[in-house]
Amino acid sequence: MTVLVLVHFAVALCAAPLIRRLGLRAFAVLALPPAAALVWAVSRWDRVESGRAVTESWTWIEAYDVEAAFRLDALSLVMVLLAAGVGALVLFYCGRYFDAGSPRLGRFGGNLLGFAGAMLGLVLADDLMVLYLFWELTTVLSFLLIGYDSEKRESRRSALQALTVTSVGGLAMFVGFLMLGHLAGTYRISRILEAPPEPSGTLTAAVLLVLCGAVAKSAVWPLSLWLPNAMAAPTPVSAYLHAAAMVKAGVYLVARLAPAFADVPVWRPVLLTLGTATMLLGGWRALRENDLKLVLAHGTVSQLGLLLVLAGAGSYDVALAAISMILAHALFKAPLFLVTGIVDHAAGTRDLRRLSEVGRSLPWVCAVAVVAGASMAALPPLIGFVAKEAAFDALLNGSAAERCALGLVVAGSACTTAYTLRFLWGAFARKPGTPPTPVHRVGPAFLAPPALLALGCLALGPGIGTLAPLFERYASQYPAPAHPYHLALWHGFGVPLGLSALAWLAGAALFVAREPVARTGRRLAWPTADAVFGRTVLGLERTALQVTGAVQKGSLPAYVATVLVVTVAGLAAVLVVDRPWHGAPAPRAWDSPWQAGVGALTCAAALMCLFVRRRMKAAVLAGLTGYGTGLLYVVQGAPDLALTQFAVETVSTVVLVLVLRRLPVYFGDSGMLRRRATGTVLALGSGALVACALWLAAAARTADPAGAAMTEETAHHGLKDVVSAILVDYRAWDTMGESAVLAVAVLGVISLLYVHRRQGPSAREPVRRPGGVTAWSPAGSRIRAPLGPGQAAPERSWLVAADTLDPAYRSVVFEVVARLVFHPVLMLSVYLLLCAENLPGGGFVGGLVAGVAMTIRYLAGGRHELDAAAPLHPGFLTGLGLFLSTGVALLGLVDGTVLHAWTWRGHLPLIGDWHAGTAVLFDLGVYLLVLGVVLDIVRALGSKIDQQTEYAAGLALAGEGRR
Repeated sequence: MTVLVLVHFAVALCAAPLIRRLGLRAFAVLALPPAAALVWAVSRWDRVESGRAVTESWTWIEAYDVEAAFRLDALSLVMVLLAAGVGALVLFYCGRYFDAGSPRLGRFGGNLLGFAGAMLGLVLADDLMVLYLFWELTTVLSFLLIGYDSEKRESRRSALQALTVTSVGGLAMFVGFLMLGHLAGTYRISRILEAPPEPSGTLTAAVLLVLCGAVAKSAVWPLSLWLPNAMAAPTPVSAYLHAAAMVKAGVYLVARLAPAFADVPVWRPVLLTLGTATMLLGGWRALRENDLKLVLAHGTVSQLGLLLVLAGAGSYDVALAAISMILAHALFKAPLFLVTGIVDHAAGTRDLRRLSEVGRSLPWVCAVAVVAGASMAALPPLIGFVAKEAAFDALLNGSAAERCALGLVVAGSACTTAYTLRFLWGAFARKPGTPPTPVHRVGPAFLAPPALLALGCLALGPGIGTLAPLFERYASQYPAPAHPYHLALWHGFGVPLGLSALAWLAGAALFVAREPVARTGRRLAWPTADAVFGRTVLGLERTALQVTGAVQKGSLPAYVATVLVVTVAGLAAVLVVDRPWHGAPAPRAWDSPWQAGVGALTCAAALMCLFVRRRMKAAVLAGLTGYGTGLLYVVQGAPDLALTQFAVETVSTVVLVLVLRRLPVYFGDSGMLRRRATGTVLALGSGALVACALWLAAAARTADPAGAAMTEETAHHGLKDVVSAILVDYRAWDTMGESAVLAVAVLGVISLLYVHRRQGPSAREPVRRPGGVTAWSPAGSRIRAPLGPGQAAPERSWLVAADTLDPAYRSVVFEVVARLVFHPVLMLSVYLLLCAENLPGGGFVGGLVAGVAMTIRYLAGGRHELDAAAPLHPGFLTGLGLFLSTGVALLGLVDGTVLHAWTWRGHLPLIGDWHAGTAVLFDLGVYLLVLGVVLDIVRALGSKIDQQTEYAAGLALAGEGRR
C-alpha cells in the first residue's frame, strides 16, 4: 500500500517532462498509477469480503506511538475503487478536454495525480496522524487545482476560499485527533474502533472538533460556500474532487468513526440537523441556477447532506444504505460533470438559457447524461434507485429522530428530481425562442470515461447482489437487527417505493413550475454564505490594517521597547507570584578577578552608549560590549564561544557602520533626555530581571547536567571538541534548522531592500571615474578605455578594482594591508573549518571569518573589488550550503549519526595521516551558507548603497552640465 501511494507521487513529479515530451498523450501515462491501484484493490476483493483486512505498518514516530499504518477493509476498498477508478478515467479524459497549447498542463497533471495519491493514502490510513497528513495534502493540492487559471481573479479567490475553509476545519480536526489519541492511548484507528474511550466531556469536545473537519471538507452547511465557488476549476477537477474524491473525505471520516462514536450524545443530533439542512438548502438553491456546473455543484452539496445523515446514523441498515449511496453518488455525479465539460467544450457555453437542441446534435452524450441523471433521481433499475430505497427503508424503521429526518430527506429527494430535470432540459432540450446551438463533433475517446461510469450506474442496479456481501461486511460493525435489510433491485410495493414515487411527482411538479419557483427562491434568498464570507474577510483585513497602523509606527526603538516591556512584565509577574528564590543558593559575583574586571569594562561601555550624541560612537561602544562578552568567554574557558562571538561582533559592527552611512551623524535632539531616561530604566530593569531569571533557572536544576555524557561520548569517538560534536552530530538537526532560518531571514531582508532595485542605474551602464582609464560596470565587468596620445600606462595597483574609487576615498595603506591579509584570513577560515573536531573552530565561525576577509576587500576597494573577490552569487553559496548540510543530515538517518555516517582516511606528504567524517561535509555546508549570508548583507547594505550614491552623484553632475 505504501508503494502504491508513493508511485502516485513519484509519477506526479515526472508529469511536466512527460507532457512536454508526449503532449496530451501523457495523461494516459499519468492514468496508469490509479489504474494499477484499482486493479490491486479488485484483486483483494475476496479477502476483504470474507472479513480479512489487508494491513501494513511501520514505525514512524516511535516516541509518540505514531505508525505509518495502512488498512484495507470493506469501507476503504469502496473508497479506493472510487478514488482510483474515477481518477484514472478523469486523467484519461484530460487528454481530450485540454488543447495542446493549454498553459501549465505539466503542473496541472502532476497536481491531479498527486491528489489521487493523497486521496488513496487518506482512505487507506489506519492511523489518525497519517490520515491527517494525507487530509492536509488533499487540501493543499485542491487549492492548486482550483486555482489552475491563476490569471483569473475568480479562480484565485475560489482557491483561497476553499483552502481557508477546509484548512481551518482540518486544524480543528487535528486537535480532536490529538484528544482522541490521548483518551484511547493509541492513534491506530482500528484499535480505537475496537475499544472506544469511555464517555466524558473531553470525548464530547474531541468528537465535535473532528466533526468540524468533516463538515468543512464535505461542504456541509454552514460551510458549504466553498464548493459552488470551486466550480471555477477546470471540469475534470470538478468531476474528480467534487464528485468522487475530496468532498467524500468528510463523509468517509464520519462513516469510519461512527461505529465507535455514534452513541456520543452530540453525534447524531449534529449530523442529522446539519445533514438535512444541507440537503434542503442545496437542492433548493440548485433550482434557480443557470450554469450547468453550478446546478450540479449545489446538487452535490444537497447529496452530501444526505450522505452525512446516512453515514452518521450509526445502525446496521442505515450503514448499508450509506455505503451504497456513497458508491452510487460517485457513479452518477462524476459522469454528469464530465458531460458538462463535453457540452462546454463542444458548444462554448454552460449557460442553460443559451443551449438548445444539443441533444439532437450530440445524441450519445445526451444518452450518457440521461442514464446518469436517472440514477441521480433514483429511477429504477439504476443503482441510485437501489441506494435511495435502502435509505428510505432504513430511516423509516430507525429511531424517532431518523423517522423525523425521513420527511426532510423525501423533500430533499424531490428537489433532487427537480434539478436533475432542470439539468437535462437545460443541457439538451429544445427551447422555444432559442436558436439551435452549434456544436462540434465529440470523439469516442472523449465520451468514453463518462460512458463507462454511466454504464456502471446501469449495470450495478440489477447487479447489486455482487456488491451486497462487501457492503454487509462494513455494516456488520453495527449490531444486526432481527430482520436486517438486504440490498436488491426490487422489494415489492411498499412504503419506501411510495416515498420514492412521491419524490418523483413532487420533483416533476417543481420542474414544471420552475419559473415561479426560481422567482420565489430569489425573493426568499438569505444573504449568501459567500457574501458573508467576503464581508468577514474584508472586515478582518480592515481590522488588521487598523491594528497594524496603530502598533507598527516604523520606530525600531519602540518595537524593542515593546518586546522588553512584555519580557520584564512577564518575568516580574512570575517572580512576584511564585517567589522562586526561597531556598536558592546565593549567586557568586565572579569566579576570578579577571571576570570582574572584564565585566566592569563591558558594563561601562554599555552605559556610555546612553550618553553619546554621535551614532558612530554609539556603534563602536556597542561593539565593545560584544567584544567584552567574548573576553568573558575566554576567561571562563570557552574558546569556541569566544571565537564565534568575536566573529559575529566584527561582522555586526561592520554592517551597523554600513547602515549608519545613510543616517544623520548625530542623534535627534527632540525628546532626547526623555528617551534616554526611559531607555536607561528599561535597559537596566530588563537586564537585572533576565540575570535574576537565569540565576534562578540554574539554581532550580535537579537533574545531572548532560555535558558529562556528551563529553564522554565525544571522547569515545577519539575527538576533543565537544562543542563542535554537539553542533554537527548530537544536535545536527537543530543546526540545520537554524541554518535554514538564517538563510530565509536574510533572503527576506534582502528582498525588502531590493524592492526598488530597478530605480537605480542600469545593470549595463558603465561607471566612469575622473582621472582614470579603467572603469567597472555594476555587474563587475572591467572596461578599459584606449590610451590617448602621450598618456602613460597606469601603474599596477594593490587591489584589482581600487582604481575605480575616487582618489579622495582611497587609502593606500589600507589597500596594502587588505592585499596582505586577505589570503591568510581565508586560509585561517579554512583551517577553522577543518580543525573543528579537535580544536576550536567550525563551519559557522569559519564562514564568518571568510566573510570578514571579503568585507575587508570591500572596505578597501569598493563594491567592484568585492565583485572581483567573490564572483559567485551569494544566493548560490547560501543554497549550496543549505543543500550540503541538509543532505548530510538526511544521510545521518541511515545509522542515526551524522558525525561518522561515513569516514575517509588517508596519508598525505608533509601532513601525515588524516581522516574526515561526513561531519566535515555538514560543516562545509554551514561554512558556505554563512559566507553567502555575509556577502548578501555586505552587497545589500554596502554595494547597493554605493551604487545609489554614484547614481545620485551622476544625476547631480548631469544637472549641473545642463545648467
